[in-house]
Amino acid sequence: MIRQPNVILGNDKILVTMGKKGELFGFFYPRRDYAQHVEESLACLQVDNRLLWTNNHEWYSTQHYLEDTNIVITELVHSSGIKINIRDFAHQTASVMVRRYTISTERDISGTFFYYSNLCVGEMHKKNSAFCDPEIHLLTQYWQDNYIGLIANPAFEQWQVGKAMDTIWWTNARYDMEDGKLHSNKEDIGYLNTVVGWDLKLKAGETKEITVFIGAAAKRTQLYKMMLEVVQEPVNYMLEKSRDDWIRWLSKKKLLKLSVLNDMTETKQQIREAFNRSLLTLDLLNDPKHGSFVAAPEFDHDFEMCGGYGYCWNRDVSEVAVALLNAGYPEYCERFFHWCRRTQLSDGSWFQRYWLDGNTAPSWGNFDHSTQIDETGATLYAMYTFYDGLKGLPKAEFLENIWITVLTGAEYLMKRTQEGLHDSCLDIWETYAGVFSYTSAAIYAGLRGAAYIATVYSERGLASRWLERAELVKSKTIEKMWLEEGYFAKCIADGKLDTTVDASMIGTFTPFNMLSPKDPQERKMIYSMLSTIESRLSVNVNGSNGIKRYENDKYIEGNPWVVTTLWLSKAMLTLANSLRNEPNSENEVSRLVQGSVNYIKWALKGTTSAGMLPEQVDKQKGHPAWAIPLGWSCALMIDNILLLEKLSEAKDGKI
Repeated sequence: MIRQPNVILGNDKILVTMGKKGELFGFFYPRRDYAQHVEESLACLQVDNRLLWTNNHEWYSTQHYLEDTNIVITELVHSSGIKINIRDFAHQTASVMVRRYTISTERDISGTFFYYSNLCVGEMHKKNSAFCDPEIHLLTQYWQDNYIGLIANPAFEQWQVGKAMDTIWWTNARYDMEDGKLHSNKEDIGYLNTVVGWDLKLKAGETKEITVFIGAAAKRTQLYKMMLEVVQEPVNYMLEKSRDDWIRWLSKKKLLKLSVLNDMTETKQQIREAFNRSLLTLDLLNDPKHGSFVAAPEFDHDFEMCGGYGYCWNRDVSEVAVALLNAGYPEYCERFFHWCRRTQLSDGSWFQRYWLDGNTAPSWGNFDHSTQIDETGATLYAMYTFYDGLKGLPKAEFLENIWITVLTGAEYLMKRTQEGLHDSCLDIWETYAGVFSYTSAAIYAGLRGAAYIATVYSERGLASRWLERAELVKSKTIEKMWLEEGYFAKCIADGKLDTTVDASMIGTFTPFNMLSPKDPQERKMIYSMLSTIESRLSVNVNGSNGIKRYENDKYIEGNPWVVTTLWLSKAMLTLANSLRNEPNSENEVSRLVQGSVNYIKWALKGTTSAGMLPEQVDKQKGHPAWAIPLGWSCALMIDNILLLEKLSEAKDGKI
């Protein structure tokens, strides 16, 4: 089942995805990519002889993050006068999610508050086992070395461990809830569901608070110890500690003045909030143990409509890591490049995508012709970017540790570009095979970055070879793929030019700098390319234009993407920064900035109610679409905001 979240939360050990009404869509442990243990997990009230499931349309909901944190606040209001406030957060050290429910009512009610779960522990519906320990009021479901436990404060008063099957419906926990009383079956095996309950008797104006703790561990003894310790901690203390820790983490970020937006007060505040939310989101997508990132929390586990997103792509993470570096968080680069050293293939390349622990993931890029050469180029360029900013001993140590990785990666790029144009491979969108301007630009940047590192390493011969090849790649790409109409062709496939307009050609300018605005002819090419993209790929949604990937895009209805829209705005801001010191450029810089801000505002209109940046925006409804949140979208938002800050610093005379 495909379910896109509205919010996510987590800590170093767990990642949780949730719907708009507080229902759990995913509970990932021990990594962000595996295993996902939840099919359903939500509250339900039995009142007036009927069940009020909290994800039902009868509840009106609002949901947002507590400012500058990953603490989620959900408000549910029912037409009968019942209100539920949910505060969800991850314990700061334990692999536990804390769910504090506050129930209030405008009329007298008498019934039961249930917490229901249909778990697939270890991503297995079959062969699970569950039991309730009535002495300590701990409900546990497990499969092999995955144990998921539920404990509460106050302790639950009734429970049922049942079969999630209609064929033996009388044991099914969902059906057992209907009369408000549970049978208290202690244990079962197979395809299971469970529920716990509390008596709920409130007079008008009264409230009741119930806190549910959902934890994960590798062993039963570990789960018992952890859950019994956590349930003793004051909930307000845990909440405040979580809040303080997130605010402390966020305080390391680059401070923003954004004086270039002084005339746009509301937009300025929205952009500040987007900067913080993007940073907080990327931290949740990161595996702190291995240094890798998921592109997005997985939501299409069965690959019904796509190949899945809960994996690590070097290309995406190279942009994510550099964005975090520039925002004030260099440690993510350090850990990611250590991971890259370990995962590099023997031929010097990187695989299409990986599990977070470094194992190769399910792929449709298992051969030379179906690999993505750009991923190797992008990785080397990101390594160079990080290395170039280091100083002293850390710089020397990084060079010593990374040199062999750079050497073998650069030689792989040399092998795949012997005639200048690269060998046929898959494109950035993982759909078409051929020769691509984006891939060429990634190779160009990777070879130039590797050449710089080689020079410092006293390998001037290698540096010269790599620089020469980089220039050959550039010249051949322009010669063979630049069209008289003023843009790069989509690709060369089977010896033929495909003249489809594709937004990924922006990569020739940013991030890979194959085209430079300092060169008058190349500046004209950049302007022409961006103009073509705006005129041919714009889609009007939510009152303004977003940018789709390429002409006749059929993937998920051909929606405009946040990625491509922010990529275009990043190019405009990069161009504006390059022009700011030129005479008589003020009007043009202002035009570029205003255009980019319009695209940023478009992207912000397409977020979830809690500010999560998606991959796409539904072109019919204007809602966030497909992968939510997408790390690449977050990285590009950060890039855009930092470029606005750079313009602000220039305006204020600081650079």
